[in-house]
Formats: sequence, C-alpha cells, structure tokens
Amino acid sequence: MAQVKKGSVNKAPASKTSVQESSKWTEDWLPVKSIQNNCIITRSNLKVTGVKITPRNIFILDMDSQNRVLTGLKNFYNMLDFEFWLVVADRPVDLSVYMSQLQLLYNETQVPAIRKLIAQDLEKGNNFIRNNIVDTEYYFLFKDKDQDVIDKKIRLMINGLATCGLNASQVNNEDLRVILDNFLNGGVKTEFGTVMSL
Repeated sequence: MAQVKKGSVNKAPASKTSVQESSKWTEDWLPVKSIQNNCIITRSNLKVTGVKITPRNIFILDMDSQNRVLTGLKNFYNMLDFEFWLVVADRPVDLSVYMSQLQLLYNETQVPAIRKLIAQDLEKGNNFIRNNIVDTEYYFLFKDKDQDVIDKKIRLMINGLATCGLNASQVNNEDLRVILDNFLNGGVKTEFGTVMSL
C-alpha cells in the first residue's frame, strides 16, 4: 500500500469513464477523435467512411425501370460482404444567396408581369425559409482500419450503385459533420467558435 505524506494529496488521473459519467456533453460519450480525410476517426483508430447517394425518385419511372433499379439494389445489398449502415440525414438548405439574387432581379426589372412572377418566387422562398426546409441525403457507411481496404470498398459501392442507375460519391468531411449533427442536434447545424456581435 502506497504511503501518502501528511498534507499532500495523491490524485489519480481522471479516467475517460469518469469523465463520461460526470459530463453533461453528449460529445464526451462518443468515441469520435476527429473528422479528417473524409473519415470519422474513432478513439480505437477505426475509420468510418462511405458513399453519399444522389437522390433519385424511381417511382416516376415506368414499372420495368423501377423493377430493374430494385433488382439492382437487391443484388447490390447481397454483394456487400461487410457490415454497413444505411443512413438517411436531413441537411438544412441555405436559400440566402438565391433569395438575394431574386431580390436584385426584382429591383432591376421594370416589366410588371415579370415583377409579379419574381415576387411569387420570393414569396415561395420565404415560405420555405419559414418552414425550415431540408434536403434528404442518403449514405452507406462502414468502418475499417486499413486505408487500402477502405478505398476498395468505396470503389465497390460506387460501381455497385452505378449498376442500379444511382450516382454515388465518397463522403467528405462536411457530409460526416452533417450526419453527426443530425444525430446529436436533431439536424440543427452547430457553429461552435463563431463570435456574434449584436
């Protein structure tokens, strides 16, 4: 048993578990170390990455085309021989630039009929802003440690989805932040470190 000198206090370093138990921040409970190089790096050095699928409404296609896409997806799922997650996330839409351009166009236009059409578009845009519109995005994510294996899986997914008629690309750091924001903050974008003046 270690002896303690009178008047001194031996403090053991706080373990990660004790920090988690006493923390009021959700982020302290997550095993996320960083987001870099299109990957979420976990504390165990696993890399979480994947592909983002460009949304496509297949239900406006004829029945044969719909069936081809659905059969292709079934074959794609069966081809994946590793654990993956299908994630659906909402990304807030920023219409501020579009709305500013519309307002400038409205101010420059003299023809009453065109001004009326632009005013209607401005009203629709304001309605979207008031109702907090979002884009729905689709992701296939997986985890691995080996970068070569990760690159191979990404290519496999992109090519497999292409055979279904779907476009996909590797996720980027911003996509991964949006996914985490969706789970942690209900889709509300966080701006930590931003200084605002009144």
